Amino acid sequence: MEETIGNLIGKKIDVNCGNAAMFRGENLGYSNGVLELKDDTGKTVYINGIRILAISEVSDSASRPGFIG
Repeated sequence: MEETIGNLIGKKIDVNCGNAAMFRGENLGYSNGVLELKDDTGKTVYINGIRILAISEVSDSASRPGFIG
């Protein structure tokens, strides 16, 4: 997991820590078992690496206004 997180440094990721605990932000790094994320408001969130169940890279595709069919 450490190597995977290291490959995603500087990218926006979603982190699932189980149940309803989801975090999204820019991956600032992983050291001493702690993942550091910067969320959209600019706050830094520190997540215990043992609690991480899944990570996915976020694709920031442009949203197009209109109706969804």
